[in-house]
Amino acid sequence: MRQTFTFAAVAALTFAAVGFALAKPVSYELPAETAQLRPGPGLDTAQNNCLACHSADYMAMQPPKKGKPFWEAEVVKMIKTYKAPISDDDAKVIADYLAAAY
Repeated sequence: MRQTFTFAAVAALTFAAVGFALAKPVSYELPAETAQLRPGPGLDTAQNNCLACHSADYMAMQPPKKGKPFWEAEVVKMIKTYKAPISDDDAKVIADYLAAAY
């Protein structure tokens, strides 16, 4: 029984090693960005923080006219869940900007 288990383990490791050795690098061509952040107070702060991780398309795809509580929650989610390095002052500016612009 132990011999069968050892053989199975060695076979699995060998198969995995061969798979890694034959793997080719993958590259992706991203589509051109179609959205731009809308002008308004706080635009620079949003560009400097938000566009570091995702495109303006991401913000433009959010439901329209959701208001400040929605955008405050989104900014908090980016900070707490995705560890976005956004200061408290910038978070307020971004939420205000997004609520007014979107």
